[in-house]
Amino acid sequence: MVVIRLSRGGAKKRPFYHIVVADKRRSRDGRFIERLGYYNPIPAGKDVALELNIERVNYWIANGAQASDRVKTLIKTQQENAKQAASQA
Repeated sequence: MVVIRLSRGGAKKRPFYHIVVADKRRSRDGRFIERLGYYNPIPAGKDVALELNIERVNYWIANGAQASDRVKTLIKTQQENAKQAASQA
């Protein structure tokens, strides 16, 4: 089974996550199929907290990939941010 999940990086007490498509049998930080974006839960200054390629996410979900619970909330957040940016422009 293919899943869309977070892969942890960063330093101790400073997490940084890559949003990846991976085989469910692989380890959390192991081999992945494709990197779809990143999530920085503790952005400093003008750092971007969430960057996600929604087109590729929709592609993988259409082809049977399952998103983890946390990734589902991040996808909703990204879509809401895109709607707000479109309405302001």
